[in-house]
Amino acid sequence: MSKKDIENEQVESTQEETVETEAQVLEEQTNEEKLEAEVKQEKDKFLRLFAEFENYKRRTAKERIELFSTASEDVMKTLLPVLDDFERALTHIEDDKEAEELRKGVLLIYQKLIKTLEQKGLKLMEVNKGDVFNADNHEAITQIPAPTDDMKGKIIDIVEKGYLLGDKVIRFPKVVIGQ
Repeated sequence: MSKKDIENEQVESTQEETVETEAQVLEEQTNEEKLEAEVKQEKDKFLRLFAEFENYKRRTAKERIELFSTASEDVMKTLLPVLDDFERALTHIEDDKEAEELRKGVLLIYQKLIKTLEQKGLKLMEVNKGDVFNADNHEAITQIPAPTDDMKGKIIDIVEKGYLLGDKVIRFPKVVIGQ
């Protein structure tokens, strides 16, 4: 072999090594890019999962608050007829002048019960005779001929009071409306 052949072989081998080195560099870059893409994808998954978990925590906390605020709804509903009975008793006792002490005792118990229930979130719905009937807020028991023309479509009598527990209606007021 001549010197030229040896030099040509060396040049060719150097070129081959250069090509191989460039191929390795490109391969390393593509591997690096692949890894960066995977890291980016995993980071995105993590952020989405974290956001979903935060939404879950917020939703369950809200549901828990709603549950606590309306947990006593069944108890309140069962006590409403007792309130109605107290009110009826008070109206009948007022007619009897001899039962003044009895009236005071019943009134005291009634006021204490009302105050206790109000502390637990029970509110009386304000409904007055002469108010305009609204089907969303009132329950019409019956319709009677209106005593005057201006009372048509308005509340003539309140049969049963309505109550709210927090912002939720647990019993609509039962009313009689003018026709």
